[in-house]
Amino acid sequence: MSHRTIALSVAGLVASIAFAGSAVAQEQADAAPTVDPEIAGAVAPLPDHLRSGAAVMGYRDGHLVMLREGTNGLICLADKADQEGFHAACYHKDLEPFMARGRALTAEGHERPAKDSVRQAEIEDGTLPFPTEPRALYNVWSQYEFDPTLGEAPESGRLHVVYTPYATEESTGFSATPANDRPWLMYSGKPWAHLMISVK
Repeated sequence: MSHRTIALSVAGLVASIAFAGSAVAQEQADAAPTVDPEIAGAVAPLPDHLRSGAAVMGYRDGHLVMLREGTNGLICLADKADQEGFHAACYHKDLEPFMARGRALTAEGHERPAKDSVRQAEIEDGTLPFPTEPRALYNVWSQYEFDPTLGEAPESGRLHVVYTPYATEESTGFSATPANDRPWLMYSGKPWAHLMISVK
């Protein structure tokens, strides 16, 4: 076999290996999981290390459906596509009965005072479960849409909430006067009393 023939054979073998390698790489790229922008936006309120384990619910025809099951006890609600701007919220699963009841009452046409009255009565008579220990809720919002390439919506605002059932100024030392530069207590004395913590 001539040197030229050997060289051509080696070149062909190298080309075949290279082609096979690129084909495998393409198959792996095609099989690699992609991050759903809706889910990425839904978990955006959370600290990074809590995002992958959170359950995600999204709106379909006006109803919330489960988009992804969770493993860490947190539930995130995706942004409503039919509303301007961006808003997502995540909270502990123990708050879901309270949140779901509020959504149901809103769908029935109840405004805030009536919703609160119904839910408080149901919490106090034991028909609406509500946690007795602190639970977290995270919010993020923006006038702009979520950008999946950035992992956030431009100029976002954040609000962290700590539910502290029946807490008051006297029992916690937190002021019930609204403020942007310090935590403050909202719905003092209610089952859903909570600390508001704004993050610029």
